[in-house]
Amino acid sequence: MRQRGDMRIAFLEDDQAQAEMIKSWLSSAEHSCRHFTKASLFLKEIRRESYDLLILDWELPESSGIEVLRRVREQSDWRVPVLFITNRDSEDDVVKALAEGADDYMTKPASRNITLARINALARRSQLETVGEQTLEFGDYKFLTTKKTLTQCGKPIELTEKEYQLAVMLFCNIGRLLSRNHMLEAIWGVGPELATRTVDTHISRLRRKLALLPEHGWRLKAVYQHGYRLERVDDPNSD
Repeated sequence: MRQRGDMRIAFLEDDQAQAEMIKSWLSSAEHSCRHFTKASLFLKEIRRESYDLLILDWELPESSGIEVLRRVREQSDWRVPVLFITNRDSEDDVVKALAEGADDYMTKPASRNITLARINALARRSQLETVGEQTLEFGDYKFLTTKKTLTQCGKPIELTEKEYQLAVMLFCNIGRLLSRNHMLEAIWGVGPELATRTVDTHISRLRRKLALLPEHGWRLKAVYQHGYRLERVDDPNSD
C-alpha cells in the first residue's frame, strides 16, 4: 500500500513551464499527479476518477479557476480538498476563492517547500492520514493498524494483506466514490495496466467476509464504469 504521505492529485494549469515545475515537486514527494491544461478535460476526468487533492490555476483559456471550483463543488459527492496556485494576489481574490469552497490559496511564484507543506497540511485537515492512528472504529468494526487486524463485534476477521488495506481505505472514505484506478494505485501501487478485475474480486471477498449488507447497516455499492462506495444504511429496506 502507498505510504500515507502519498496523494493522488489532479491539477489544472495552462502554463506548461509552471506545470512541469509543479509536477516535478509533486513527484519528488512521491505524490501521484495528473496535469490538465483545459478545464473541460479536467472536469470530465474528475467525474470518472477520484483524487485526494485538486490544484487549480485561476486564469485559464476557456474558463476560470473559480468557475471550475464551482463545478467541482456541484458535481462531486465528496468534498475533495482544493488548493489554488495563481498569479492573482488581491485580498478580494483570496476571499472570493475561499468563499467559493477553496481550502487554501497560494500566489505565484510559489516555492517548493511551502507548496508541499501546504499540501501536507490539507492532507491532515481532510483526515487523509487517519490510518496513522493505532485504532480505528466504525460501528462494530475495529481496526488495529499496528497489528493489521480487524474485528467485528470483538471477533477477528481473517483477511489477506491486500484485503485488509482495501478495507481500511473504504472505511476511511465512507460515503466517497472511489475509482478502481485510485484503489489500484493506493493498494497495489500500479495503474490500470493491472486488470481492474483484481479490485472487483477483492471487493467481492470483502463484502462477504465483512458482511457489508444493508441488514447489517452497510452497503458496498458498485457504481457503473467508475468504482465503489461504502455507505452507512439506516433503513435496511432502502435501495
